[in-house]
Amino acid sequence: MRSSIVAVLTYLDRVDPAAAIARERYGCLTPWQREPSTYGRAVLTEGYRKCEAEVVRQCQEILGKHLDYAANDPDSFLDAAQNARLVASAERYYRIMYYGGAESWNLRDTHMFETLGHILEAQGPQSKAVVWAHNSHIGDARFTEMGVVREELNLGQLCRNKFAGAACLVGFGTRGTVAAASDWDGEMEVMQVRASRPDSYERQFHDSGVARGLLEFRRDESLRRRLIEPRLERFIGVIYRPDTELQRITRKPPWPSSLTPSCGSTSLTQSGL
Repeated sequence: MRSSIVAVLTYLDRVDPAAAIARERYGCLTPWQREPSTYGRAVLTEGYRKCEAEVVRQCQEILGKHLDYAANDPDSFLDAAQNARLVASAERYYRIMYYGGAESWNLRDTHMFETLGHILEAQGPQSKAVVWAHNSHIGDARFTEMGVVREELNLGQLCRNKFAGAACLVGFGTRGTVAAASDWDGEMEVMQVRASRPDSYERQFHDSGVARGLLEFRRDESLRRRLIEPRLERFIGVIYRPDTELQRITRKPPWPSSLTPSCGSTSLTQSGL
């Protein structure tokens, strides 16, 4: 949030010095720019509830001057507009994060998807993009515990909904060591990934005897049917706790039979990579 506010103000100083009102609008977020996670508690008080309206108004004002600002430098305008959108999304994110639940996750991935859409639109109707993100974002959440149990959506699901067959989701698996932390804000550690369990997709790939490979589900219906059975899959993110991986498992989800499996802490998933 902090760097995006700086980017917007720097841009406006260059193209429209009269837009100094942006500093006043973003001023209500100043105390929280370095520790935005504390904003959710503060916004419960009357004095900070106006922040939402102010940052949204600033975003709308920049977008409303698209023709004036983008005439000479459309790329710089796109950067500024995206940063203004990010500030608005970040304000909402840190506000709802205080309450927990799926809404904060869904806001993040929806913001990712909208950002992708803005970039594609700016580059023209024939544009293509490659998005590199974690499996928990790229895989289709409808086939994992994320969507079925926790009611979370993700970038891969939104791209499937929007672009259908034009979107190709590619997932990765690995073994050996990973760089992660044991706790939030903890020091980075190089950790050994635990051996795969017999009831996991990882074990299926390991037992195939193929060191490296790529599976294309869309070209092999028999393979798709064979891998439709729900199995364990883990995705290791910023946090990795090898000793408690299985504690997050809840129940076997009722998978939607009408959907086609996609690539995807341990969770249940309908298909692996």
